[in-house]
Amino acid sequence: MAVEIQHYIQQEGLGPGDFLGREEDLAAEFGVSRPTLREALRLLASGNLIRATKGPGGGIFVARTAEEGMSRSLSDAIAMMLETGTVTLDELLEARLLLEVPLAGLAAYQPEAETVKTLREIVQREAAAGPNDSETYAAADMELHRALAAAAGNRMIQALTDWIFEVLQPSLIEVLQPAIVQSAILEHHQALLVAVERGDPVRAERIMKDHLLYLQDVLRMVRERSREEA
Repeated sequence: MAVEIQHYIQQEGLGPGDFLGREEDLAAEFGVSRPTLREALRLLASGNLIRATKGPGGGIFVARTAEEGMSRSLSDAIAMMLETGTVTLDELLEARLLLEVPLAGLAAYQPEAETVKTLREIVQREAAAGPNDSETYAAADMELHRALAAAAGNRMIQALTDWIFEVLQPSLIEVLQPAIVQSAILEHHQALLVAVERGDPVRAERIMKDHLLYLQDVLRMVRERSREEA
């Protein structure tokens, strides 16, 4: 039943915020009992795909597309794992290496003009920021990595990498911000831009790997310093 409703949403071209229907109308539309429909709606809601509101003007609404729902569920799960200590920042950084290094290569392979334009604007904004403007640096870093993921042109890949920006990045910034040398990050981003502009996937992958390994080194340094001060 949940699959049928999801197919219906896709066939009708419904998107986030669109009205799907009222419970009684949907039960009649699909020819099922209210309990059967409610179970299907519960499954869709648990996957962050629909939301229900009560009162006048209430009903069932589309919350997210399928890939957006998967992304949200994955981010929520990883956030809980990180908070409870089930997974560590080190493990998430290692996973990031496996995901983002090939993505950088894909972005540089026959790069689209729009991708290059977006990356250039991000790097220029980052370069113009003051040395203590941590908010601009953090925002630019997130935008640049999102742009590289988007350049792959695969919605599934984007859904599988959103946790990096929604969960890992904020956690890393909180831990590493005082120790990160912004000029080093900027150099990495500038080098990535050049590699993509030149259509050099091998160099883009190498730079991304060096960039993420740098973050691992800083994380290790911060932890060693904390142990020494304890």
